[in-house]
Amino acid sequence: MDSKEVDFSFFSPSPLSSSTRWWSKDTVAVVTGANKGIGFAVVKRFAELGLTVVLTARDVGRGKKAMETLREEGLGNVHFFPLDVSSPASIHALVSWLRTTFQALDILVNNAAVSFNEINENSVEHAETVIKTNYHGTKLLTESLLPLFRLSTSVSRILNVSSRLGSINKMRNLGIKATLQKENLTEQEIEQVLEMFAEDVKKGRWESRGWPEIWTDYSVSKLALNAYSRVLAKRFEIENGGIGRRRRISINCFCPGFTQTAMTGGKGSHTPQAAAQLAAALALLPPHHLPNGSFFLGFGPYNKSRL
Repeated sequence: MDSKEVDFSFFSPSPLSSSTRWWSKDTVAVVTGANKGIGFAVVKRFAELGLTVVLTARDVGRGKKAMETLREEGLGNVHFFPLDVSSPASIHALVSWLRTTFQALDILVNNAAVSFNEINENSVEHAETVIKTNYHGTKLLTESLLPLFRLSTSVSRILNVSSRLGSINKMRNLGIKATLQKENLTEQEIEQVLEMFAEDVKKGRWESRGWPEIWTDYSVSKLALNAYSRVLAKRFEIENGGIGRRRRISINCFCPGFTQTAMTGGKGSHTPQAAAQLAAALALLPPHHLPNGSFFLGFGPYNKSRL
């Protein structure tokens, strides 16, 4: 889990063939922010492959419509539950429903995120909402769902949809960068970094303090998510006896690249469906090929590095 490691290697997920298939109709996957874009495409791909999929979305009407669209295509294994990741009450309701309805969970794809900037803008006017949703909400949902993950030889999985904008090399403040690269980084230290960012935004000095230069609030939220993913991955390595012992959960991050979504104003080099193919392939890797604490960068051949 050494964040200082720069050991990049090309990695191609194995084809999703019957010989590598470890899942069944009883495998339960939850995808957040899934009424459109990459999230919707991931739900569709999972459903096509025979998993039971829970499509979540903040807007009830749009979420139900997305589910109905997929069911009309013959994908009756898609379910909908409303979720606002920025609301603890909404998260609690989802967890309770999942426990009652399915009893266990196998895959979580944290896709829900917000940004209020156009492609060439960089305002931090909504920084508090961006951090609350993209980091704190995702973290609270993940922690709340951990007890539901199934204990199995196939290993449960968390795939956090992140961004190269949150790469550590985008951080120009060397002190903060050193903190986030610590081998023994803690969740408290991540929170302290976010508190420093909030204070810099409040005092109007964020541009001169070495934070990422592009989509600053969004980039900081993904920087924190990547750091948390590394801490969580390490937690499960330690709890399960370290390398060589079976992990209960594998945690990785995936950057889908410049994708044609609402967040990018429809601009991009590829479609949400193309990005979803890669995300699904990663989430469904055979247990013996499944990494932990890695960051995958699309598009084309995978660039893989340690978080």
